[in-house]
Amino acid sequence: MARSLVLTVIGPDQPGLVEALARAVADHGGSWEESRMARLAGFFAGILEVRLAAERAPDLIAALEFLGQRGLKVTIEDAPLAVATLEYRVLQLELVGQDRPGIIREISSAMAAVGVNVVELETGCSSAPMSGETLFNVTAVLHHPIDRDIEELRETLEKIAGELMVDIALDETAD
Repeated sequence: MARSLVLTVIGPDQPGLVEALARAVADHGGSWEESRMARLAGFFAGILEVRLAAERAPDLIAALEFLGQRGLKVTIEDAPLAVATLEYRVLQLELVGQDRPGIIREISSAMAAVGVNVVELETGCSSAPMSGETLFNVTAVLHHPIDRDIEELRETLEKIAGELMVDIALDETAD
């Protein structure tokens, strides 16, 4: 029987952390399924899905805990092998505007209110070309319920864009 684990990892950034993680997974017969990893503020952080034979999971878990000696904290959660799926359309959200506190809170609150699930979220800051002011950039992949009107979401986001003085683009993707 198979088992699916979701790992979250964080530790001071240093060469070889991904290799150590990959070695532990491979040495225990695991399959590296999906992952998102990045260096943030001097730390390496990520999330990873691993599938493996259920009887091999305890040994992998022990090996992952051993990575703590390299400063890598690993949190392990069992994931369901079959996930219920709802019908949704995939949307891409792009936002750019002058940086200020609360942008993500406002946008995420509006999306949650209309049943939108944030599947991926990437944020960052950059310097405006002419003024040099700090710009806040957001890229997100969203799942919007197929039975909800997409115009409701567009109108809500346009209203917030005006209030926050940011540019928002929302496009349906092919998935």
